[in-house]
Amino acid sequence: MPYLVMQTNIAISDALSAALLSQLSSIMVNVTGKPERYVMVAVQENKLMLFGGNTQPLAYLECKSISLTASQAKAISVEVAELLKISLNICQDRIYIEFSNCAPEFWGWNGSTFG
Repeated sequence: MPYLVMQTNIAISDALSAALLSQLSSIMVNVTGKPERYVMVAVQENKLMLFGGNTQPLAYLECKSISLTASQAKAISVEVAELLKISLNICQDRIYIEFSNCAPEFWGWNGSTFG
């Protein structure tokens, strides 16, 4: 049930996109402890993004999960920022991550919900 979607203004090759998907999924599994079969990750290019009045490399991520804790959000923030710094050369102060903790009864899957 964890979902992590990233938008960036950087052009990403298919090979790098595949690597990022795998690495982001691993971060979600390791930090949340949820089975990978429930983890969904997306990487999207959006060349029309502006942050701080300029178009230097940036990323915006949304992270949603059931039972997401504040300590998990902090850990995800640290690991994702480091990954994007290394993989895409995005300065950590040009990354926003929005975290949402969802109640199980408001997360649908397999024709029902988790709650």
